[in-house]
Amino acid sequence: MDSAFDNLDAAGFLEIWQHFDADDNGYIEGKELDDFFQHMMKRLGPQEKVTEERVQKLKQRFMSAYDVTADGKLQIQELANMILPEDENFLLIFRREAPLDNSVDFMKIWRKYDVDSSGYISAKELKAFLKDLFQKDGKEVSSEKLEEYTDTMMKIFDKNKDGCLDLNDLARILALEENFLLQFKMDACTNDERKRDFQKIFDHYDVSKTGALEGPEVDGFVKDMMGLVRPNLTSPELDKLKGILLRHCDCNKDGKIQKNELALCLGVKPKLG
Repeated sequence: MDSAFDNLDAAGFLEIWQHFDADDNGYIEGKELDDFFQHMMKRLGPQEKVTEERVQKLKQRFMSAYDVTADGKLQIQELANMILPEDENFLLIFRREAPLDNSVDFMKIWRKYDVDSSGYISAKELKAFLKDLFQKDGKEVSSEKLEEYTDTMMKIFDKNKDGCLDLNDLARILALEENFLLQFKMDACTNDERKRDFQKIFDHYDVSKTGALEGPEVDGFVKDMMGLVRPNLTSPELDKLKGILLRHCDCNKDGKIQKNELALCLGVKPKLG
C-alpha cells in the first residue's frame, strides 16, 4: 500500500476521506467505494489499464483484509489502517485501547475531558485527550503534530461544524459499541425473566461493584436508557434527565441509585439481594 500512498500524513488522509465519503455519512460505501478503488488502481499502476474487473479484484482483496466489521463499507479507522503508514496513523491510539463496550467507561472519559462542564469537547480539550492517549501509548508527538491531529479529528468528527464535539461525535471516535439495553425487552417478559434481565442490567452498569450506581455509572445508564428513544442525546439533555431520574429513584437522597431503588424505578418486584 505504501507505493500507492507514499508519505501520506493526517492532512492528506483527511483530504482523501472527505473526497470519497461524498455524502458525509461516516462511511465509504457503494459507488464511493468503487471510485476509491479505481483511484487506488491508478496510483498503484499508472501504466496499467483500469478495467472494472481489475477494480473489483483489488476491492475484494483489500476489503477482505481491512473491512474488519465485514459490512462492505470502509469506516474511517479501516481506511486509516489501509492507507496511512503506522507512524502517521494517529487513529491507532484508539484501537490499542481495550474495546469500549460500556457507556459507563465512555462517560468517565467524557466527564474527564469536558473540563469546563460545557456539555461539549472543545478543540483544546480534545488536544488534551489526544496528548494523554499518546503518552499512555508511550509515543512522543511534537506539538505541531498534536495540533495537526486535533485539527484533522475536529474536521472529520465535528458533524455540525460548530468547532466542538458532542456526545455522539465522541462515541463515533471511540467506536462505542451498540447500546447494551437493546438486547432486553423489559415490557414483554415474565416476572422471572424481568428479574434475570434486571440483574444483568444492574451488574453491567455497577462497574465499581458497590451495589449502587453513582456518578458515571448513572450517566452511562441514562445515556443508554434514553438512547433507546433518543439516539442523538446531547450532554445537557443527559444532565437534565439524570436529575429527573435521581429525583424519581433516589429515595434515600444519597446521590446514588441503590439496586432496590432502580428495581422500583423499572417496575421490577422481586426480592433482590
